[in-house]
Amino acid sequence: MARRKKGRPINGIVLVDKPAGWSSNAVLQKVRWLFQAQKAGHTGALDPLATGLLPVCLGEATKFTRFLLDADKAYLTTARLGIRTETLDAEGEVTDTAPVPALDAATIEQLLAERFTGDIEQVPPMYSALKRDGKKLYELAREGKAVELEPRPVTIHALSLERLGTDELDLAVACSKGTYIRTLVDDIGQALGCGAHVSALRRTRHGHFSLEGAISLDALIEQGESEGCEALDRHLLSMDDLLVELPVVELTEGQSRRFSHGNAVDRIPPMDAGQVRVRDGVSGRFLGVGAITADAVLQPVRVVADAGH
Repeated sequence: MARRKKGRPINGIVLVDKPAGWSSNAVLQKVRWLFQAQKAGHTGALDPLATGLLPVCLGEATKFTRFLLDADKAYLTTARLGIRTETLDAEGEVTDTAPVPALDAATIEQLLAERFTGDIEQVPPMYSALKRDGKKLYELAREGKAVELEPRPVTIHALSLERLGTDELDLAVACSKGTYIRTLVDDIGQALGCGAHVSALRRTRHGHFSLEGAISLDALIEQGESEGCEALDRHLLSMDDLLVELPVVELTEGQSRRFSHGNAVDRIPPMDAGQVRVRDGVSGRFLGVGAITADAVLQPVRVVADAGH
């Protein structure tokens, strides 16, 4: 007999405004505990120093996190000029210092547009969760092991100077997946001739989700403690809110039953081949993600278990 999972069978996404000093996994585990959810997963980690938007998926929504892992993101960051660190942020040991030259906004904006906007290449930081030979790079860095890293292509969709201080720049960045803001700031500092590191970082957008729709972790904790876990359910977005870019196909009762049991469905409404969100046409219930083949057959890709909201 299958072991019963602990917790409530709730499914959905909660948008959390991550505080500084918390790891993304610590936030994830706290949110899971607050909601008393059976399982949880996030859609892309933020460094402990960083704040901002962290979508947390609960229950069956964890099956669809990969659809947001590939999404574009947006950040606000402060670059401290004249100081480089081993981690490329304020938490690392200082490795180099240099005087900050006299800078004007026009010169910086031209540099950002000409050298750091569009398709560029980045060398990932050693203090990152990327793996080499089964070990995370930050583990190798802490052991003092040097690893030669290849540049990786990323896309900076937009990069603007928001504020110019004596030894600081505030930047707004919109970028593709896999972009390291720490590396971007370090490279900009090198191009300015003085070095730089990230002193503050805030994620403002993740895919189609915006920070304006997020709730602070402190507010979640306070509500959970005063009103109980079920009161937090009002903050949950539906599972298919992760997938708004995909077209929707609605099935009949019989087709819904076949799809939910992992079987292919034919005689579906005319649609182009590709991935789709699948809903029951009567109840509107989200059933999962399917792929329509060239011969108009709907094949299940990820199916929601019949539980929860």
